[in-house]
Amino acid sequence: MRLPARLLSLAAASALLTGCFSASSGSGDVSSGGERIRVAMMQPPRSGLSPLSDDAFKLSRWSTAETLVKLDEDGDAEPALATEWRQSGREWTFTVRDGVTFHDGTRLTPEDVVRSLTEAATASPKPRILDGVELTAKAEGDSVVVTTAEEDPLVPQRLSSPQLSILAAKAYAGKTVDPVGAGTGPFELTKVNGTSSANLDRYDQYWGGKAKAPGIDVKFVPDGTARAAALRSGEADIVEAVPVSQAAVLDQDLITEVPMPRTNTLYLNTEKGVFKDPAVRAAAREAVDAKSIVKGVYEGRADVAEGLLGPALPWAEGLRSPVKRAKAGDAPAETITIGTFTDRAELPEAAATLQQQLRKAGFKVKLEIREYANIESDALAGKFDAFLLSRATVLDSGDPAAYLYSDFGSKGSFNIPQLADGKVDKALAKAAALKTGDARRKAVIEAEAAVLATDAAVPLLHERVIQGDAARVAGVAHDPRERELVTAETRVK
Repeated sequence: MRLPARLLSLAAASALLTGCFSASSGSGDVSSGGERIRVAMMQPPRSGLSPLSDDAFKLSRWSTAETLVKLDEDGDAEPALATEWRQSGREWTFTVRDGVTFHDGTRLTPEDVVRSLTEAATASPKPRILDGVELTAKAEGDSVVVTTAEEDPLVPQRLSSPQLSILAAKAYAGKTVDPVGAGTGPFELTKVNGTSSANLDRYDQYWGGKAKAPGIDVKFVPDGTARAAALRSGEADIVEAVPVSQAAVLDQDLITEVPMPRTNTLYLNTEKGVFKDPAVRAAAREAVDAKSIVKGVYEGRADVAEGLLGPALPWAEGLRSPVKRAKAGDAPAETITIGTFTDRAELPEAAATLQQQLRKAGFKVKLEIREYANIESDALAGKFDAFLLSRATVLDSGDPAAYLYSDFGSKGSFNIPQLADGKVDKALAKAAALKTGDARRKAVIEAEAAVLATDAAVPLLHERVIQGDAARVAGVAHDPRERELVTAETRVK
């Protein structure tokens, strides 16, 4: 039920945050240029803020770690730490920007770039953006030559992934990658307090110009009601992922709603259990009513999925054609387990709704719900019959082919449905080989159709990001790809 969350007192929710920003403030001098930005983020770090994990996107959203390339609104590559690049077959040559210093005072060199890229390319597991990609890097003068085993038209887009951030040598001195004081962005990460908070100070020698705010104080607040309360009470200036249940009761002038390249999908285990049978997967797909989930759980603040790719990629809809799927069989006698996580406030309720819908179709269903950090490894190991996931579809490269390979390729590192399908692999390989443009987009939709034909994934809806910004702040980024949040332009008015 949604009512109890709405009736939770503001005082009770605020208690989860009261004093957290004042107690964790960094060393920035307020008198030297405005007030520090207070941010309430949804998920705590899962890997000690290692850029080789999904934590990399926090480093990007705080503008502390940077990449060779960044993406514009259309997903095209633009200069960042590299000023230009050119391709020659399997080789891409990137000219490294001159005059950049790391936060520890050392100067950015091509050798630093090679070190960071090599660490990522040889990591186990690799960052998702390098799934299926063999990549090496070497320094040549003021440039870095990146070579792939196969000709890859997406190398610049791949190198825009925050998981391929360029850090100073000190970051790699220990057993794990430590980004504290090792980035190149307008804000220096100065302190990380486990999974509770982090502090960043303005880096005045930033190559792109001095940031307008003296620093950032971050609090990790998994509880969505508490995040919303922090915005209402003035405890936070920027709030990530305001839950749908809270959006309606907030000042509408303080929230921004943007269609995201993020799809809520029910992944079905194709390797073992009842969903190994395509007819049972088809029965589950037919039992699902996504419209009622959008209306009831998301209160209309989401879009019913027509496929894996949503309205944030407007070109997708016009390229689709009907998908031929297996005929539905009978519901099995065995009980199935659906896993999901609490970090995104709507998912447990969506899972409960799915449980009711599947039971109505004859399935016996139980739910297993934990925090994401405590359930991801089991999901990837195929320990659930089904898993409900909120998944960004162009998060890594700006191109959905990488997401499709990672999640549905037989060698993909995020293959929760444990799918190994020759037709899918062939379609993914075709899409990956094409240059960016219309032909590649058409091939991506063909790959999407190949995945949907297996019923390994039942797309439910496409989320809209609901971000809260206090009236006193300006220059906050509203990024559908979730790469930017606090930028050099963000400030307290």
